[in-house]
Amino acid sequence: MKLIDSILTDAASIAAIRKDIHAHPELCFEEVRTADVVAQQLTDWGIPIHRGMGTTGVVGIVHGRDGGACGRAIGLRADMDALPMQEFNTFAHASKHQGKMHACGHDGHTAMLLAAAKHFAKHRDFDGTVYLIFQPAEEGGGGAREMIKDGLFEKFPMQAVFGMHNWPGAPVGTFAVSAGPVMASSNEFKITIRGKGSHAALPHNGIDPVPIACQMVQGFQTIITRNKKPVDAGVISVTMIHAGEATNVVPDSCELQGTVRTFSIEVLDLIETRMKQVAESICAAFDAQCEFEFERNYPPTINSPAEADFARQVMTGIVGADHVVTQEPTMGAEDFSYMLQAKPGAYVFISNGDGAHREMGHGGGPCTLHNPSYDFNDDLIPLGGTYWVELATQWLAKPTQTA
Repeated sequence: MKLIDSILTDAASIAAIRKDIHAHPELCFEEVRTADVVAQQLTDWGIPIHRGMGTTGVVGIVHGRDGGACGRAIGLRADMDALPMQEFNTFAHASKHQGKMHACGHDGHTAMLLAAAKHFAKHRDFDGTVYLIFQPAEEGGGGAREMIKDGLFEKFPMQAVFGMHNWPGAPVGTFAVSAGPVMASSNEFKITIRGKGSHAALPHNGIDPVPIACQMVQGFQTIITRNKKPVDAGVISVTMIHAGEATNVVPDSCELQGTVRTFSIEVLDLIETRMKQVAESICAAFDAQCEFEFERNYPPTINSPAEADFARQVMTGIVGADHVVTQEPTMGAEDFSYMLQAKPGAYVFISNGDGAHREMGHGGGPCTLHNPSYDFNDDLIPLGGTYWVELATQWLAKPTQTA
C-alpha cells in the first residue's frame, strides 16, 4: 500500500476532527457547526473558500502551481450530514445530540477530504484547480441538487467530478469501482383507495378498500415480472398499508405507500406509468376511487466509463490490482447522481472493515450503514486522503481532458 507520507503524519489530527464531527451530528441543511469546522480548517491551511451554496455547503479552491491558469479543474465531493436516529455506541465521541447520529460515515468522508486538502495546501505540484466540495443534505435532502441549482458548476467550472463512500464488510485496503449504474434511483409512492364504509357484518352495503389493496399489491408485482425486460433491474416495495380502526367496521379508505428503485430512467418511466394504470383500473373494477401520487427523489447514480476506469487505475497504483474489485450495483440511492448527470465522473467505494475497529464493549451488533452501532474506521483516513490526492494530481496531469 503506497500512502502519502504527509497524510500519514497528519492522520491522527484529522481523526480528531472526525471524532469531533461525529460527536456533534447535524441533519440535512442544518450542518452549520460542521460547515464552520470545515471552513475554519481550510482557512487555517490557506485555502480560499466559498460558503452557503446549497444552504450550508462549503467549497474549497486549491489552485496549482500555475494558479489555475491552464483552465483544467476537477471536483472532489464529500457529504457532511448525519441521520435522524439514536446512537447506541458509548465511546467518548458518541453523539451528544439525542436522535441524531453519523451512522453512514459522512463524518469520515469529510475527514478524508480534509486530509487531502491539508496535503494540497502544502504541495501544489500540479497545474489546474482542485475544487473541494463539502456537500450538505445527502440523506434525503438532495444537497447535491441544491448546490447545482445555486451555480456550483458555473461558479466553479470543472471537467469532471468524483465522489467516494465507505462500504462496511471488506477489509481495509480494498476499493471498489465499476462503470455504468452503481446505485439506483429512489422514488416514493402513496396510493389512497376511497371506498365506502359499512358494518363488517353487512359488507354488501359498502365498498371494501382492503381486498382492493390486496389485489393492487399483487398486480404491481406483475409489472416487474411481465412488463419490463427480465434483464432490467427494478424493485417495487409496498412497505406500508394503513386501513381501519375497528375489527367490526369496513373502512372508508386504505392507503398504500412504498418505494420504487431502478437503474435507468426508462425503466422508471415504465414502472410509474404501469403502476398508475394498474391502480386506477383495479379501483375502477371494484367501483372505488383512486388517488395516485408518485414522487421521484434521486436519479440513478451512473459512472462514466472513462472516469471509472481512470479511478481504477489510480486505486491500483495505491493498493494493487488484487485489492480493487468491481462494485456490484446496489439498490440504495445517492444524490451524487445529480452531479453525474451534469458532469463526467465516478462514484467509488472504500472498504470500512468488519467493525473490529470499534472499542471492545461498545456498539454491539454489526457495523453496517444506517445502523445505531456504526462507526467510521479512522484507518481509512490516510488511504482515502491518498486516493483523493493521487486521483486529482494524475487527472490534472492528463494531456487531454474529457469535455
